[in-house]
Amino acid sequence: MLTTPARILRQGGLTRGLLFSGFLSLLPLSAIAQDNAEAEPAGFAECKARLQDQAIAAGVSSKTAGEVMAEVQHLARVIELDRRQPEFTTTFADYLNRRVNDARVSRGRELLQEHQNLLARVTRETGVPAPYLVAFWGLETNFGSYFGKMPVPSSLTTLACDPRRSTFFTEQLIAALRIIDEGAIPADQMEGSWAGAMGHVQFMPTVFLKHAVDADGDGRRDLWNSLPDAMMSAGRFLESMNWNGDYRWGREVLLPENFDYSLADGRRLPLAEWRKMGITDAFGNALSREPIDAALVVPAGHRGPAFLAYDNFRVIMGWNRSEFYAIAVGHLADRIAGAGKLQNPPPEDAPALSRDNIISLQQALQQRGYEPGKPDGIMGPATRSAIRQFQTANNLVADGYPGESVLAELEIPAGQ
Repeated sequence: MLTTPARILRQGGLTRGLLFSGFLSLLPLSAIAQDNAEAEPAGFAECKARLQDQAIAAGVSSKTAGEVMAEVQHLARVIELDRRQPEFTTTFADYLNRRVNDARVSRGRELLQEHQNLLARVTRETGVPAPYLVAFWGLETNFGSYFGKMPVPSSLTTLACDPRRSTFFTEQLIAALRIIDEGAIPADQMEGSWAGAMGHVQFMPTVFLKHAVDADGDGRRDLWNSLPDAMMSAGRFLESMNWNGDYRWGREVLLPENFDYSLADGRRLPLAEWRKMGITDAFGNALSREPIDAALVVPAGHRGPAFLAYDNFRVIMGWNRSEFYAIAVGHLADRIAGAGKLQNPPPEDAPALSRDNIISLQQALQQRGYEPGKPDGIMGPATRSAIRQFQTANNLVADGYPGESVLAELEIPAGQ
């Protein structure tokens, strides 16, 4: 039996959607109608014509390209969302607690049982265990309860005609037109996030073309209305990134006292090496002797949980480049499979930093001779490396995390 969004809602599924790489936005239909009614900016009609010609040159039929592009409208709301940057960074505690909660775990376990035959088939054919498939589904669209309401052709055309990321979104638009051309979904039903992510698992059009499959045998690759197509497509995508079905994503671990947190810098070491350092599983048991490499991840600094991340962690990050997201997928999958909550939950009093706070932090590090890269308000690897160097030089725990001690030493106010 297929699980459609409407059916999930009738069964009591949650109605609140989640962000996919910042792609999904909850928008009232009135806002979309208002956007559609706005006048097109100068040059938009000419841009549409150029894109139509490019699509035809790329193999889209003249009929599809002409009919779809004739209905495309400029959506000012899409540009607004593309330009919007969050004022404050999300702490790991806030991120994880919003995405892995008791209600989502309970619903995930119900759906794991309800669709066990389908999920078992996907696992047989792709090697991806069922709890992970359900976890991705839960994080992307709250188990199909919200796909996004933006007309994908109009969203992508609006972004393709904007100079900021024109090349990327032109490619996505042409891919979307090819999807319509192949008959996967009518143009007027192709709805998704403001940036074009679509269906149960929020595939971008280029990912759809490469990895979506017709698993129910109806002749269409339908990621909106066919759960078999959506789940098998997710499995194929993960398989293409070398998902290893013999191992899990990673695990929560306990670190010994006086641990050298500078080792949490992305380096991958054999599990045996981490074991020799005194790292145990979350319950104090010795780590296994399996021949697998792992990286240590401490997303909330030394006060929060620690994880050893295996190869599948990197596969999850191939879906979404956020470490927070990858941990959330892995932890939700564990919970859906029957595991409990984290033994060391992230601290909820961690400072929330604004982009201006982070820029000030980066500038202060530069002034003291530590290179965080361009001060851009983004906590990337270079910034974390600079923080570690600063922490080491000032006898602080070198976890690369901008906690209260770092902010105090650099005189950076948090939350302003």
